Amino acid sequence: MIKAIDSLIKTPEQIDKMREAGRLTARVLEAVSDMIHPGITTMDIDCFCESYIRDILGAIPGSKGQYGYPYSVNTSVNHVICHGMPSIAQILKSGDIVNVDVTVIYEGYYGDSSKMFCIGTVAPHAKRLVDVTQQCMYQGILAIKPGATLGDIGYAVQSYAEKNHYSVVREYCGHGIGRSMHEDPQVMHYGRPGVGETVQPGMIFTIEPMINQGKADVKHITKDGWRIAITKDRMLSAQWEHTILVLPTGFEVLTLREEEKDWMKNII
Repeated sequence: MIKAIDSLIKTPEQIDKMREAGRLTARVLEAVSDMIHPGITTMDIDCFCESYIRDILGAIPGSKGQYGYPYSVNTSVNHVICHGMPSIAQILKSGDIVNVDVTVIYEGYYGDSSKMFCIGTVAPHAKRLVDVTQQCMYQGILAIKPGATLGDIGYAVQSYAEKNHYSVVREYCGHGIGRSMHEDPQVMHYGRPGVGETVQPGMIFTIEPMINQGKADVKHITKDGWRIAITKDRMLSAQWEHTILVLPTGFEVLTLREEEKDWMKNII
């Protein structure tokens, strides 16, 4: 028998705070969308997000200082899989794809989400990777229902990616979240149906698949003491992320953006 992870179930009071943390996180990604265009730097994105989180939302950037990280967001461009660092020297140009990963702390609780941005006019193969990766995340979310296992979620992501001839990065995964950015359980983006812990109402975790255009192999480089993951074959990678609350009847996307609400209406 698969044992439920009862210790990770949040209280109603905790869920209320995480709903707000998630809502604020979504607002950051909505706001930054208007200033992302060719010619800005990834440091411009970081400065905008930190100012918006602190000055407009009255919240705290969750990434800044986490594990010694010096910035408020991660900006992962083209072949960077995750943990890309903002830089004044990195100027976005038409054709680039970039993931902006944002965390917000509200009353001690974290929200965590990321979104892909296509800069200017991107090649069809890059746009397809971005779109399929978003659908991979949605397929993982849709797998959450009473009696579902973490393996069901991973299988949903993996099967959709591989059906579209992409590969799933296995070195990184989704995670539980609450008063800490990273909690149990680990939510893999690959797996087998019926395997792993059963998800329970009140659990909150992220689903954040990293999907590669080429092979799944990862290479790590170090910049200013920070470990950045890139594709070993230097082909493109994309990632989307949401924070999810498990409900008795399914799920709630705590970091849902306004632009996605039509998608939500179509599935419930």
